[in-house]
Amino acid sequence: MLWWEEVEDCYEREDVQKKTFTKWINAQFSKFGKQHIDNLFSDLQDGKRLLDLLEGLTGQKLPKEKGSTRVHALNNVNKALQVLQKNNVDLVNIGSSDIVDGNHKLTLGLIWNIILHWQVKNVMKTIMAGLQQTNTEKILLSWVRQSTRNYPQVNVINFTTSWSDGLALNAVIHSHRPELFDWNNVVSQQSATQRLEHAFNIAKCHLGIEKLLDPEDVATTYPDKKSILMYITSLFQVLPQHVSIEAIQEVEMLPRPAKVTTREEHYQLHHQMHYSQEITVSLAQGYEQTSSSPKPRFKSYAYTQAAYVATSDSTRSPFPSQHLGAPEDKAFGSSLMETEVNLDSYQTALEEVLSWLLAAEDTLQAQGEISNDVEKVKEQFHTHEGFMMDLTSHQGRVGNVLQLGSRIIGRGKLSEDEETEVQEQMNLLNSRWECLRVASMEKQSNLHKVLMDLQNQKLKELDDWLTKTEERTKKMEEEPFGPDLEDLKCQVQQHKVLQEDLEQEQVRVNSLTHMVVVVDESSGDHATAALEEQLKVLGD
Repeated sequence: MLWWEEVEDCYEREDVQKKTFTKWINAQFSKFGKQHIDNLFSDLQDGKRLLDLLEGLTGQKLPKEKGSTRVHALNNVNKALQVLQKNNVDLVNIGSSDIVDGNHKLTLGLIWNIILHWQVKNVMKTIMAGLQQTNTEKILLSWVRQSTRNYPQVNVINFTTSWSDGLALNAVIHSHRPELFDWNNVVSQQSATQRLEHAFNIAKCHLGIEKLLDPEDVATTYPDKKSILMYITSLFQVLPQHVSIEAIQEVEMLPRPAKVTTREEHYQLHHQMHYSQEITVSLAQGYEQTSSSPKPRFKSYAYTQAAYVATSDSTRSPFPSQHLGAPEDKAFGSSLMETEVNLDSYQTALEEVLSWLLAAEDTLQAQGEISNDVEKVKEQFHTHEGFMMDLTSHQGRVGNVLQLGSRIIGRGKLSEDEETEVQEQMNLLNSRWECLRVASMEKQSNLHKVLMDLQNQKLKELDDWLTKTEERTKKMEEEPFGPDLEDLKCQVQQHKVLQEDLEQEQVRVNSLTHMVVVVDESSGDHATAALEEQLKVLGD
């Protein structure tokens, strides 16, 4: 991940994305001769408009369910997800129930992945192949900087803040089509909103690009990155697309901004942990083997998804009891070690860590007993995983205090009483840390066991219900219609009852969505094979 991608999460605005993505979908529907949507979240819930969109993008006829129940909606969305999977569209963490339930974040995520595939990547694929590059944002930024090189008022370094004043957008258009307007007139305009409105109007009238963005949504401190990317790609599509190697190298040499917490760092923190991690993937076909640990891979599936949790064996520890330094605490440790080592600085650091340790012990205690309800246990599982992340992020601070205490004792400048006191404090700190570590590991192990037992029970119940229902439907199919009106009414009623039972059973199916499956990372392929086969059979 390059630096201009790091701040993406900071600059996402749901309200802007909803409006922009709706405009993009409606622009596609205008091309396909389809009716527009009004509400991105509610209009996609039954899956029919989603299939309309994919029909236009893929050129394939996609039949829709005729009914209007939740089951029909789930089937429509599942069909859409399968089409996306076949087209290699990234769908990690997105399930059919998320769209049917109107989940805002995941619906936006789904539409963005569609835009990314058919708008961004498709438009960029030819030049990417020619330049032998894989990062679309880097190439798009290179194109923008190359286009605006002769405009001293413009310096584009990202797809967020660089576009707020409206100059960059006008400069991109003017650099390729200078006959369309006078640049000096744009510079002299008083407000960013006016300049943005000017650019959108020019692009609409002369380049055929829909007004996907509103000026007030861009003329802000932090415009939405995805919306900007989508619009600039539309410009790239209709303007000359030459990008020089020099422009790419210039982007690669851009200075990095101030450090921020990023998704990449969040992932690296997860990757350094030894304890179990939840990764939501679809259940079908499971793991893709890599040179290290198994790597989950998304595959769309009929009705459910599963989260495979790679866990170490019970003898391994997620938190080393010795050498407690951690990379993310380097700054904290360095500041302690670089200052003059004295008893006061040690005591201050010790008090801070003990205060955190006390709060962590209380937090673990407050988690309470493990529930016997599968959904509540899932919540407890996620809560405890967050708790263990917090332990890992603080282990370096514990180690730093112990190292500081050892250095003070090693200097030999303490009195005998002071040295004894420091040694006792260090032993107490190490002992309390070890107790907390062991208790958190034990809680995690128990959560894993209970969760697997409850989920297997749910699978067994679903299996039994499916067997009985299949026998029930087979019997109904074998019965001839009628022969008289009363018999037909009775058969219609039986079918209605069956439909109601299907609706009720959907609740159980939904509870199996985003399963958390605990496997041992040394035998993940074998451990999940039986479960995957069972889930495949149930899905069919």
